[in-house]
Amino acid sequence: MNWQLSAPHTEAQWLAYYQLRWQVLRAPWDQPKGSEQDELEAASFHRMVCTEDGEIVAVGRLHKVDENTAQVRYMAVSDQWQGHGLGAMVLQQLEQVALEQGMQRIILNARDTASGFYQKAGYQYLEPANALFGIAHHRYVKTLAFSASAQELQQWVPELQQTFWQKIPLSSYMQLKVQHVDRQKICCAAPLEPNINLHQTMFAGSIYTLGTLTGWGMVWLLLNDQQLDGDIVLADAHIRYLKPVTGRAEGRCWRHQCQPNFSALAQDRKAKLDITVGIFCDDIQVAVFEGRFAVLPKKHTRGEIA
Repeated sequence: MNWQLSAPHTEAQWLAYYQLRWQVLRAPWDQPKGSEQDELEAASFHRMVCTEDGEIVAVGRLHKVDENTAQVRYMAVSDQWQGHGLGAMVLQQLEQVALEQGMQRIILNARDTASGFYQKAGYQYLEPANALFGIAHHRYVKTLAFSASAQELQQWVPELQQTFWQKIPLSSYMQLKVQHVDRQKICCAAPLEPNINLHQTMFAGSIYTLGTLTGWGMVWLLLNDQQLDGDIVLADAHIRYLKPVTGRAEGRCWRHQCQPNFSALAQDRKAKLDITVGIFCDDIQVAVFEGRFAVLPKKHTRGEIA
């Protein structure tokens, strides 16, 4: 099935969009037509998934709560299309909209049956929410951006670069550089020439190292952002090579894909978090690195890499 993901535009699409909302979220609890809408519709961002025939089968909405916070509401998937990943498609698109709008976090209220879905998508439990139609709801949150300002992040870049080059000489030989850090992501890059193999493409080990250090850099930034310290080690990892790398490679890791919990450090225990890094060449994704990093309570010199 070739799914079509977009915002509703035509009158017919809007009617079908709200109809699905009502059928899934209101009709089972005997709520009248119109209860599936509120006063924020015109100021919100709407997304829907359609079949090849134009049938709307999944919907969701995002609106701003304040200058830093957005809220997801009215997520609904047609009963016959449950289990096809359509809700995740809508949610990811709404998250992208929030990023483009400069939001720092997303909140939402979920019933018990949907809690697992949002936890899998990286949302963390925050507090109980008001019940709706007698159904208990829970508030979840997902952080999209570093709390540090763009200026503060830029001040951290030279220290991170020096940590790489001084503590892991391979990164210097690779000419790996912290290319860019902003409130939403970190990018590290390595040129082809010092990392070339006999096929005139990038050595697989260099690609793996680029993914590892980009992910390590994200963990380092997350710790700094929460004014914490610890020894960062790679506990487990795997990589999928999608295409040969024929030029400069860039590792990209997004803040909104990382939802760290460092509370274990305060109890003198290690914290773990999973990090995904996309490797790109000429803006085409060529590999996916997935690593599990551990942060150990600080015992050694800051910046050691294992």
